[in-house]
Amino acid sequence: MTEQWLLVLQAANAAARWHVNQRRKGEAAEPYINHLLEVAMLVAEATEGKDTELIMAALLHDAIEDQRIPAENISDAFGDDVAAIVQEVTDDKSLEKAERKRLQIVNAPKKSDRAKILKLADKISNLRGIAATPPADWSVERRLDYVRWAREVADGLSGHCSF
Repeated sequence: MTEQWLLVLQAANAAARWHVNQRRKGEAAEPYINHLLEVAMLVAEATEGKDTELIMAALLHDAIEDQRIPAENISDAFGDDVAAIVQEVTDDKSLEKAERKRLQIVNAPKKSDRAKILKLADKISNLRGIAATPPADWSVERRLDYVRWAREVADGLSGHCSF
């Protein structure tokens, strides 16, 4: 078990390095690693710390989408299961934003239990961020639209989980 937790810390280190220049969209412009750590903490709490691979995936969940880190790099460093979970929650950035959002709603019920936990933790973290420090250019209506959309995604993430 100790070896697995060392890998979790290596994943946190990789996430911090890969996202070093990325900031949250909120007015406070927090370092992006804060979001990744919050998502990982939510996942750890949801699984009572029993799924270190899922915790690693939470730390790395935006690496492909935001930083174009190849899935093979994640697989080589952290294993095929971690890379598969990251890929399962990664949006196709070649699609228009509206289509990506629509697909998140449509595909949420089809996700594996592990991906559902991760997606829900990500949505919770994003909602917390918008509530605490919304982007300066987001109107109240845009924030409410995000909340409604996140709720639709979350509704599709319900179902039996093994934790």
